[in-house]
Amino acid sequence: MVMYWVALLAISILIYLLLDGFDLGVGMLFSVAGGESQRDAMLSTVAPVWDGNETWLIVTGVIMWGSFPVVYAMVMSAFYIPVLVMLLGLILRGVAFEFRGKALSSRWVWDVSFVVGSFAASFMQGAMVGALVEGLQFSNGDYTGGTLGWLTAFSALCGIGLCFGYSLLGACWLVRKCDGPVRDTARRQIPPLAIGVLVFLVVVFAYALVEHLPILLRWTDRPYLFVFPVIGAGAAAMLAKSILRHDDYWPFHMVALIFVAAFATLALSFWPYMIPFVVTIDEAAAPHASLAFMFWGAGLFVFPLMLLYVAIGYRVFRGKSAPAADHY
Repeated sequence: MVMYWVALLAISILIYLLLDGFDLGVGMLFSVAGGESQRDAMLSTVAPVWDGNETWLIVTGVIMWGSFPVVYAMVMSAFYIPVLVMLLGLILRGVAFEFRGKALSSRWVWDVSFVVGSFAASFMQGAMVGALVEGLQFSNGDYTGGTLGWLTAFSALCGIGLCFGYSLLGACWLVRKCDGPVRDTARRQIPPLAIGVLVFLVVVFAYALVEHLPILLRWTDRPYLFVFPVIGAGAAAMLAKSILRHDDYWPFHMVALIFVAAFATLALSFWPYMIPFVVTIDEAAAPHASLAFMFWGAGLFVFPLMLLYVAIGYRVFRGKSAPAADHY
């Protein structure tokens, strides 16, 4: 039962990264859009799915709260500020998304809000991951790192790196879903964004080597982890090939595969810890009775229905996005 909920938690996080990742990426690329018509076209690609994408963040939080309450309490005490800023960014995005379609003279305010909310949410997510990788200070189950203990040079670097990664995913989404100037602009943005992600990965690895981060020991103990960087490198090569061939379909899938490889590397590097080198999965799990009770409701019915809903939704809205007077 513990492994079942660990698997569901991992799947929920990965789905969120992929789906809301391109959504947030489109929001950040909104800042360099070439006019009102291009902004409208960009929004039309995410209009049918953006709120459903964010649902997976709620699923992640609920699974952690119900199945691993110890980790939920410890992580929230450490990440109270970044989680709050992230949620405010997501709220600002949602409000801006709805209001800009009706606003006239104040539309620029909501355009800026959409961009700022996207950057805030993306940066904070990356910073939290970076803080977990670098290590947080706990004593007897209590966070002792201080209010800004999560904010370091490494975590800030990871926040910037995730902004590049989400933007790359968003650009590939626009190539897949749009035609004309929006697609051409997004295709031109992919190479510099991909270079930015590559530079980030090199700098992060160099930092980990210099600072002797404990997570590097996992790579020497588990050589099979090198399989995932190889998969990511192959996906990057296919991405470059698809861009040179002006292919609209494969870039998004290749960047998604890079995200999957990176997530698998990180997850298996953490294993069997939920908070690296502090709390293991077994120590964090709720009692069996609680896990079993959740299984017969959320685990057996709600989660599969959500997967089915997502699959049907993306199937219905497949293909190129058509221009519309309003985003709905």
